[in-house]
Amino acid sequence: MNTPLTSTKKNDEGRLHGKLALVTGAARGIGRAVAVAFAREGANVVGLDIAGRASAIQRYAIPAEADLIETGERVAQAGVQWRQEIADIRDYAHLQDIVASIERDSGPIDILAAVAGIQSFKPLLELDDADWQDQLDINLTGTLNCIRAVAPAMTQRKRGRIIVTSSTQGRHGMRDGAAYSASKWGLLGLMKSAALEFGQFGITVNAVIPGLIDTELTRNESRYMQALKEANGGRIPDPPLEQKAVQALTLKTPLGVPWVDPSDVAPAYVYLASDDARMITGATFDVTGGDSAHNVA
Repeated sequence: MNTPLTSTKKNDEGRLHGKLALVTGAARGIGRAVAVAFAREGANVVGLDIAGRASAIQRYAIPAEADLIETGERVAQAGVQWRQEIADIRDYAHLQDIVASIERDSGPIDILAAVAGIQSFKPLLELDDADWQDQLDINLTGTLNCIRAVAPAMTQRKRGRIIVTSSTQGRHGMRDGAAYSASKWGLLGLMKSAALEFGQFGITVNAVIPGLIDTELTRNESRYMQALKEANGGRIPDPPLEQKAVQALTLKTPLGVPWVDPSDVAPAYVYLASDDARMITGATFDVTGGDSAHNVA
């Protein structure tokens, strides 16, 4: 499903003027912030989202088509063109069809910002198949599908920017989050491998490492419980969960914030999508409020 590109005015300025960006997970959170930030820098935007439940393991509010439409309204306010696509990134054939349609009707895709993903928490020995498989299929394989869908045309044009979305949990282990950590860690290997393969075609491939971001993915009871168990050596805390989680996360983060706003993450994507970053590939950019200081490298 798609809606045609629309705009309210022309945006002739910005580091991404005249570019076309495909942003996955665009209905809300980081994806929405990235779509809007790209638009404010002059890029036309295609926002893709499943706009519904991706897995039974999700324990937070699910994005809807209305959320994706709202992202489109915010993008159009920047004076650029918008198009929405509703799709499941696990469906590679559908992604190929969508990309072909975009390139035929709207022009070449210059930028892929692969943001879509899910998160769930459960002790390792209590994992059901879906707890493991759905996070790998969406976070890791889904991102691979997006890259495989856009890269052939980029290689022919010998230009392009691909930005994947990992996590601080892709840099270290995570209590009750083995599947999520594994999927996000795997993305770094995928990113670096793609950077090696695509460099000869003038395509850069990098990863943004968000910390705990103020979205539905992190502002929910299951994430509060996980954060507090981590802070308390695995002991299950008593309510109120949110208040205690805020305290624990604030103390853990060097800049003293429990969550980072999505709008503070989006500039990293803008930079990596711009010509300013033309000599950067195979790299990771951390936006974590300082939580990255806990990582070895």
